Amino acid sequence: MSMTEDEEIARIAREVRVIAMVGLSPNQERPSWGVARFLQAQGYRVIPVNPGHAGRVILGETVYPSLSAIPADAGVQMVDIFRRSEAVGSIVDEALAHLPRLSVIWTQLGVRDDAAADRARRAGVTVVQDRCPKIEFPRHA
Repeated sequence: MSMTEDEEIARIAREVRVIAMVGLSPNQERPSWGVARFLQAQGYRVIPVNPGHAGRVILGETVYPSLSAIPADAGVQMVDIFRRSEAVGSIVDEALAHLPRLSVIWTQLGVRDDAAADRARRAGVTVVQDRCPKIEFPRHA
C-alpha cells in the first residue's frame, strides 16, 4: 500500500534530521534563508550548498560548493532544492551519486522536474515537488 503525499510529508517531517539546502542564500530577505532558519528552529540541521558562497558560514553552518563536497559523515537525508527547474536534474543525479543516506528529494514552490523525480523514485528516494517544508511541516507537528 502506498502512502499519500500528505502521509509521506508527515513521515519526512518526523524522520529527517539533516537537510542539504541547494541554493541557500546568505541574504536574510531571500525565501531560502527564511526556510532554512525556520527548519533550524524546529531542530533540523541545514547544510548550505551554494558555489558562490562556498567556505563562508550561513546560519552557523559552513557553505559547500556542491552536494558532492559535503562529507559523507554529515548524514544528509534530504536535499531541498531552491533552484530553477532546469537545474534539478543535475542536482538529483549528484545527490543520488554522493549522498549515501539520502531518502528525500524536495523541490520548492514552482520547481519541478518529473524526469529527475522518476530517477530518484527508481533509486528508492521519496520525492516531493512544488512544495515548501516551512508550509508543510507545521501541518504535521
